[in-house]
Amino acid sequence: MRQPWLQPLLRWTRQEDLPALPIDVTLKAMDDAGVEKSLLCAWVGPCGPLIDNDETAAHVRAHPDRFAGVASVDLTRPVEAVRELRRAVTDLGMVALRVVPWLWNLPPNDRRYYPLLQTCAELGIPFCTQIGHAGPLCPSEPGRPIPYLETVLLEFPELVVIGGHVGAPWIDEVLFLAKKFPNFYIDTSAYAVHRLPPALVDYLRGSGRTRVLFGTNWPMLSAQRCLERLDELSLDTEARELYLGGNAARVFGV
Repeated sequence: MRQPWLQPLLRWTRQEDLPALPIDVTLKAMDDAGVEKSLLCAWVGPCGPLIDNDETAAHVRAHPDRFAGVASVDLTRPVEAVRELRRAVTDLGMVALRVVPWLWNLPPNDRRYYPLLQTCAELGIPFCTQIGHAGPLCPSEPGRPIPYLETVLLEFPELVVIGGHVGAPWIDEVLFLAKKFPNFYIDTSAYAVHRLPPALVDYLRGSGRTRVLFGTNWPMLSAQRCLERLDELSLDTEARELYLGGNAARVFGV
């Protein structure tokens, strides 16, 4: 059944419908854009799993050279969530945890995140989250970087945190955190590269070249569409290689 929060995202990306896609379609989209390896994210929300960890792990097992898996858990059931996260990492081989604040209307410094953040630190995996405005018709405030994400970075200095979706309209806050915390990274998922905020592009060209990761928002945005105007970023060879894969390979250990 179509989830109501998905409709604004479909309008935003100019799509009338988004059927379930066979994994072969994902692989072809990667091939079309020259993408060697992608992260596949499970997706668990307040109404239950849309894509559970086992389904995601099955695709990774079938194509280990093309995919790595990112776990998702039920934020409202902390004991079960920690148990599932440990299973996803130790048994299924997941390389990170992702929680999207707008989906739960809970910022990442909410008490329900903390057992999971501690577990990520213990397991040595990154915590992936969303920063910035919400595309769906729900509050954007949980995605504001300061004070919510800053509190997490202060209280978990050993935890690697990746903020996805750029962080607009709070890009100044995002860059402040990136310069302040060496364990904080930014990914550009949900943005075609020509739409990236100029301040982020300047950071990527210079001192932030080791801190920004390329991302898509497949299937709503394909890698091919995101990369169409990559040359307009005017990245040097090192910055380009780090952005398109080197940083992710290092941070996720893939």
